[in-house]
Amino acid sequence: MQQLQQDEQLNNHLIKNGVNTKMVFGHPVGLFVLFFTEMWERFSYYGMRALLTLFLISELANGGWAWSRESAMELYAWYTGLVYLTPLIGGFIADRLTGYRKAVIIGAVLMTLGHASMALEGTGSSFFYLGLLLIILGNGLFKPNISSIVGQLYPDNSAKKDSAYTIFYMGINAGAFLGMLLCGYIGEKIGWHYGFGLAGIFMFFGMLQFYYAQRIFGLLGNRQKDTPEADQIAETGGAGEQPAEKVSKRVVRDRLIVIVVLCLSSIFFWMAFEQAGGSMSIFAKDYTQRVLGGNAALTFKWVDAILTIFPLLIVTLVLFSLAKKIFAEYPISIFFTALSFAVIWCLGIWKVQREFNAVETEVAASWFQILNSFFIITLATPFSRMWERVFNPNGPVKFAIGLVLLGIGFAALAYGSRDIPQGAATAQVSMVWLVLAYFFHTSGELCVSPVGLSYMSKLSPKSFAGFIFGLWFGCTAVANWLAGMSGSLIDRISEAYSLSTFFMIFAVIPGLAGLILVLFSPLLKRMMHGIH
Repeated sequence: MQQLQQDEQLNNHLIKNGVNTKMVFGHPVGLFVLFFTEMWERFSYYGMRALLTLFLISELANGGWAWSRESAMELYAWYTGLVYLTPLIGGFIADRLTGYRKAVIIGAVLMTLGHASMALEGTGSSFFYLGLLLIILGNGLFKPNISSIVGQLYPDNSAKKDSAYTIFYMGINAGAFLGMLLCGYIGEKIGWHYGFGLAGIFMFFGMLQFYYAQRIFGLLGNRQKDTPEADQIAETGGAGEQPAEKVSKRVVRDRLIVIVVLCLSSIFFWMAFEQAGGSMSIFAKDYTQRVLGGNAALTFKWVDAILTIFPLLIVTLVLFSLAKKIFAEYPISIFFTALSFAVIWCLGIWKVQREFNAVETEVAASWFQILNSFFIITLATPFSRMWERVFNPNGPVKFAIGLVLLGIGFAALAYGSRDIPQGAATAQVSMVWLVLAYFFHTSGELCVSPVGLSYMSKLSPKSFAGFIFGLWFGCTAVANWLAGMSGSLIDRISEAYSLSTFFMIFAVIPGLAGLILVLFSPLLKRMMHGIH
C-alpha cells in the first residue's frame, strides 16, 4: 500500500510539472536522460584526469613534460580545486539567470572546446592551459545544475529520491570507468593528445543527447521564480502549532546547519579519496609491479576483457530500455547516444584484441583508477536496494560509515607499502593492495556522494537549490585542493618517515571524522525536521 501511495505521489508530481510520466526500472525516463548526459561528461572529465598527473611526470622521451612529482601535484591541486569551486558560481547563475537546462548546455559546449584545446598540447603549452581553463568554467555551469534537475524530478519526501541519486551516480561512474579505461589506455599506449581528444568527443555526444531530449522535463530545469519557503515546509510537515512564518524560518535555519555539517564532513572524505588521481597514481606508476608474465599475464588479460565488456553490457541494457520508451518521441537524442555507444564498443573490442595480441603485458598505471568506477557500477544497485529495503540510517550515519570505510582502504595501502625502504623512488609492490584500497574507497563513496547529493536536494530551500549544490561542490573544491597539496608531500614524508606513514595519515583523519559524526548524528537528525 505504501509503495502504491509513493508511486501515485511521484506520478502526480510529474504531471503537475509537465514531465514525461513514462518509467524505466521504476523511475521517470527523464532520470535516464540525465544518466547518459552525466555519463558522457564524467567520461570526459575522468578520462582526462586519469592522464593529467601521469602526463606531467612522464619523461620527455615518452611525450610527457618531465615535471617533478611535487609540481605536478600542485597543478593537479589547483585544477581539481577550481573544477569543483566554479559550480558555486554556476549554481547561482542558473538560479538567477539562465535556468538549469541552459546552464547544462552552455557548460557542455565549453568543456567540449576545452578538451579539443588540450588535444593540441603537442603544439604548445598555451593550448593545454586554455583547455584546463575552459573545462573549469564549463564544469561550473554543468555540474551543480544537472544534479539539481535530478532532485526536481521527485517530491521532497519521496523514498525513491535516494535510490534515484544512486542510479544517477551509477551513470557518473559508468562514464568515469569508460573514460579512464579508454582515454587512459590510448593516452599512455598511443599518444597523450589522442587520449585528451577522445574525452572531448564524448562530451559533445552527451550535450547533443541532452539538447534533443529537453522536452521530457516539462517545466523542470527552466528558470524559476522565488518560491515561498512556507510552501516547502508545508509539504514536509514541519509547521506544528506555531505561526507558520516563525516555524518556517527555524526549520530552514536548522536544515541549512545540517547542510553545512554534511558539506564540511565531505571535505575530510574527498581530501583523502581524491588521492586517486594524484599520489595513488604515482604509487601505481612507480611502486606497483605492473609487468606481468605467464599465467598472471593471461589472467590479467581475461580480467581486463571482462572489466571492459561487462560495464558496456550493463549501460547498453539501460540505453535499450530507455530507447524502447522514448525513441518514437525523441529519435535524434537516442540516435546520438546510440552512435556514441557504437564508437565505444568498437574502441573497447579493439583494446581487448590489442592486449591479447601483445607480446608483453604491462598494466597501464591509469588502469587502476577504473576499479573505483567498476565497483560503483557493480555495487550501486545493491546499495540502492539496501537503503530502500534493509538498512536505511540517517544521512550523518551514512557519511560516518563512508569515512570509516575510506580509512580502511588507506590502511590497506599503508600495510602493503610497509616494506618499501625509507625514501625509495621505486618499488615492486603487489597489485592486490591497490585493488583492496579501491574496493573500500568505493564502498565508502556510495555512503557519501549519492547520499550527499540527495540530502542537498531534500534539505535545501527551493529558491536557491542550485546555490546549495554549488556549496556542496565548493566544499569538494576545497577538498580537492587539499588532496593535491597534501599529495605533493609524498616525497617529503616518505623520505623523512616512510611511504607507509604517508598513507596511514589518510587512514586516520577520515576515521576520526566519522566517529565524531556518529556522536552528533542524533542531534542532526532532529534538525532535519522530518527529512529522512
